[in-house]
Amino acid sequence: MSELFDAVDALVASRATLPPPAERKRLRAAHGLTIDEVATALKVRRATVSGWESGKTEPRPPERDAYARLLDKLAELYPAPADAATPAPDAAVPATFTGAPNPAGEVPMVPDALIDEMVESLTPPTPTPVADMPPVPDDAIDQAFTQQPAASSRRPANTTRTTSTSRRPGPRKAAPAGTPAGGSDPRFENGPLAVIDVDTDGQVLAYCVGGLVLDVPAKSIPALVDWTLREAKLGQPKLAGPGKDADPLIVLTPSALERYGLPVALTDEERLTGRIPEGHKVIKQLARAEWKLTKRGFGPWARIYRPATGSERACVQLCIPSWNALDTRHWGEAGQLPPAELARVLGVYASRVMTPRGSTAVTGLELMTALHPPTRASEPDADGKRHSEHNPGSLGKDPVDCAPCEAPDGHPLLKELPRFHVRGPAEKLFEEAYDWARPMTDAECTLRHLVGIDVNMAFAAGANGLVVGLGAPTHVKAPVFDPKLPGSWLVDLSHVDLSKVKVAKDKWADLNASLLPSPFTPKGERPEGPAWYATPTVAYAVELGYDVAPLEAYVRYESGRYLDGWYNRLRDAYLATVADLGVDADLSPADFLAAMDGYRGRDPELAIVVSAVKATVKGGLGKLRERPRGEGWRPGQPWRALSRPTWRPDIRAAVISRTRINLHRKIVKHAAFTGQYPVAVLSDCVVYAANGTSPLDFLPYKDGKPLPGGFKLGINPGLVKHEGTQDVLWGEEVRERFNAPELNLARYIKDGTVTDVDCGE
Repeated sequence: MSELFDAVDALVASRATLPPPAERKRLRAAHGLTIDEVATALKVRRATVSGWESGKTEPRPPERDAYARLLDKLAELYPAPADAATPAPDAAVPATFTGAPNPAGEVPMVPDALIDEMVESLTPPTPTPVADMPPVPDDAIDQAFTQQPAASSRRPANTTRTTSTSRRPGPRKAAPAGTPAGGSDPRFENGPLAVIDVDTDGQVLAYCVGGLVLDVPAKSIPALVDWTLREAKLGQPKLAGPGKDADPLIVLTPSALERYGLPVALTDEERLTGRIPEGHKVIKQLARAEWKLTKRGFGPWARIYRPATGSERACVQLCIPSWNALDTRHWGEAGQLPPAELARVLGVYASRVMTPRGSTAVTGLELMTALHPPTRASEPDADGKRHSEHNPGSLGKDPVDCAPCEAPDGHPLLKELPRFHVRGPAEKLFEEAYDWARPMTDAECTLRHLVGIDVNMAFAAGANGLVVGLGAPTHVKAPVFDPKLPGSWLVDLSHVDLSKVKVAKDKWADLNASLLPSPFTPKGERPEGPAWYATPTVAYAVELGYDVAPLEAYVRYESGRYLDGWYNRLRDAYLATVADLGVDADLSPADFLAAMDGYRGRDPELAIVVSAVKATVKGGLGKLRERPRGEGWRPGQPWRALSRPTWRPDIRAAVISRTRINLHRKIVKHAAFTGQYPVAVLSDCVVYAANGTSPLDFLPYKDGKPLPGGFKLGINPGLVKHEGTQDVLWGEEVRERFNAPELNLARYIKDGTVTDVDCGE
């Protein structure tokens, strides 16, 4: 008789009432459970639970009654909204399901205790501390469970491609402030990008920002591109009115590369060319599907597109970390992160800077254009039509020639020069960052420590408020210098004497010029005659109290503060990210130094974002004077970068000039007030000898206030932080070991490591 009762119980269990698939998803997400957690509790595969929630399959006993028990308890806690339709009875059992219980031993019974463990606290759970779990906005969950993907154009009209969405375990950290789970624009509600990976069950998954995970039905790269544009709802709204929306970014992990028939790593030859061969099967697949690649081909940052039709764009950007798309110098170990963590890192960067368009250098340059698009729509003409016209304040859509003095060696403007001619200061503009050092004085050798301070985002600060040329240069003979006119000036500044300089209105200071670098040359040497300088350098000579008489100049009458928006965007990205790491902009000097101590270890992923933002600044400025690379180029021939309107060496020179001058101004103010002089300067790092190990041991503060115009501790761009401290004895031993009394100790002050390679031996 007991056997009959068991059979009856099994029959009842096989028809345990379940809510419809959409409600199953809602209940699970409402309690913050992931598909993986449910699958583990029920001792089934993740794909099995996903199938139950998508309606593709139905649970069988003994899992069915356990699953029903879980959903019933969740429904008690999270009843359906009042305006929601009453859940229909369980869907009919698929024809392939016989309803018979599983054979004994095939699937173990799920203990009630295990289900109870999942729901033992099914009263609204105690909030998880922010430091442990990223918040999941309600609207993001609603979007994840209510969105209906569009039907694929490659399928019959009466079928749709089901794309399930789920909340999966993400990094157990606080989501950075201001980083949404998805976009506010409904076109891009799943965020700017997705990391494509393949799980152990063989399911292709798209990890998006905010912890959202999408099932990917695409079986090939062309299908993946199609899915991205039609169904994934990825992308980012434009940053400026006349601009364009950012194309969706798809990141392919090694498992995704294997799934789609791409190599996990490039060969040596492919690394040199920066792409896979044109005859690769994936490229042929794209061609058959009428997708195109840019001239750079299928490389680490491939762009796949179809020609635009009207205002509609059809373009997807690929990022392939295992092909070195994420340079470790700037992105650290980002390329080795699990998919969810990588999506977080790139998502924070995208939300605060922009969706990556290539290397940090490429993205830095693209950000300039995105904030100042070259064209805009005109006002309606007599026929009511609008036309494309120049966007004021931009660099325009056509490149302009630089001045001959601004051209790097090998430029077509210099092709008439003798082959081995070396241009001197009177022929070539040479505005570069500092690389200067001097021997220590006897008094400095009696001190105990060398302390390095570093200017935060120095080159970004140099760009802030800077007036730069927007158009082509005009050659002028014997001009009167105008500090408000951007350009390049041929002028003799050898008469400027740093032993007596103006440090304030009608206030002069006597200094030891032998202990100071010249502000006019990167090596800190005093100029010997006429040389080409950017406007900020010449203006500083006037500020120091000396007359200037330019011999000639290339000036740009069309000008503006082109980089202000670029600076503001990168500054805000930097400050927001370091604030997430516990370093605020309003800390006292002592608290700031304490907050900076080990700040990268508090969240290594956000520390990667900080490095990437800083690299975006330097790389973007460097791209303004990009040199030929691997193009079979010969001196005198044009190279690819010259065709860009953003190839502007004059703007780069002006930013570097202003950055170097800003630093020298602080050095002079500090010397005039304290009598302390730098031992070494490298780019944005300055080293002083001191008796203590902290910057507070030599930076003058009075009642918590710094020297006006001097160095100030803080996280804002232009302020300084502690770079590193070493013993004075260390510095002397290093210089003696390499027989280099003027070895630049600023290069090694951070950790004290010096190698023969560093010293050129």
